[in-house]
Amino acid sequence: MSQRVTRSSRLSQGAAVLGLLVLILLAAAPWWAGRADMRLMGEIFLYLSLATLWNLLAGYAGLVSVGQQAYVGLGGYALFALTILAGVPALWAIPLAGLLGALVAVPVAALIFRLRGAYFAIGTWVIAEVFRLGAAQVSALGGGSGTSLPADVVRAMASGRDAREALAYWLALGVAMAVIGLAFAILRSRLGLALMALRDNELAARSLGINIWRTKFIVYVATAGLTTLIGALIFVQKLRISPDAGFSVNDWTAFVIFIVVIGGIGTLEGPIIGTLVFFALRETMADMGSVYLIALGVVAIVVMLRAPAGIWGLIRARTGAELFPISHRVRGTTTKETADGKKA
Repeated sequence: MSQRVTRSSRLSQGAAVLGLLVLILLAAAPWWAGRADMRLMGEIFLYLSLATLWNLLAGYAGLVSVGQQAYVGLGGYALFALTILAGVPALWAIPLAGLLGALVAVPVAALIFRLRGAYFAIGTWVIAEVFRLGAAQVSALGGGSGTSLPADVVRAMASGRDAREALAYWLALGVAMAVIGLAFAILRSRLGLALMALRDNELAARSLGINIWRTKFIVYVATAGLTTLIGALIFVQKLRISPDAGFSVNDWTAFVIFIVVIGGIGTLEGPIIGTLVFFALRETMADMGSVYLIALGVVAIVVMLRAPAGIWGLIRARTGAELFPISHRVRGTTTKETADGKKA
């Protein structure tokens, strides 16, 4: 028997088939789900996207940001500014908002990359507060009280409310699949190898010739642009924005960190598990007021104590399961398989 190195496994192949079937079912949701269900699922997809991006930023690049609400709010305000002030159609304004977020992230990264550790985290929060205060000064967009998306802009997106609801849902689903796919592709590339080396040991990665600053810069700008695009999608669904709602640290950063930590930081499966747990808790306990927030805190503490690597980390440690095949595996092959491989 010989050995060969592979990434995929029967579990990951089975998960891919099951995932495709689930994706087809979800894509058909406008024909079998109600409006409330589609809104909830759309919100789940958007939070999953935010969590995957934050996980890529903190779990792999080591950039622990507590200010990602800066780009969510920027995306929302860019959408409103482009549609209301510049007359750009909403469906064009969404990708333009993402491009704007990436451009804004370039000078921001040059500034906050001078900080390390806790100072970096605090710096990202300060940047988000600057963005929030700046948005409150824009009187054309309602100042501190915010504004709503004009009815003609909303009607121009699609004909009829059902069509608009379906469009918003498909956009959220598409972005979630694109973000997960992009993260998977990055982690299987040379950049992904550099990120995993950074995650394991930054000093060792530097000694191997990895450009630490450039690698982190690329990841930061990419996640900022996509987070801004997601922010635009969030407020396409909400149809109204204000500085406090757009730059809410609880909604767009604290909950996202909770999702990644309990699911499993530094894994692609973790944000998926964490998002499902978060929404299960929210939908069952949201009416309990402060008890709901206490429950979230208790769950986070218990998971961090009992499973520091998160729920998926615990599952993987006990079973070796990997739904997204990133790491290499050594697989034994028979003599016949080896001979067939040589003939091919």
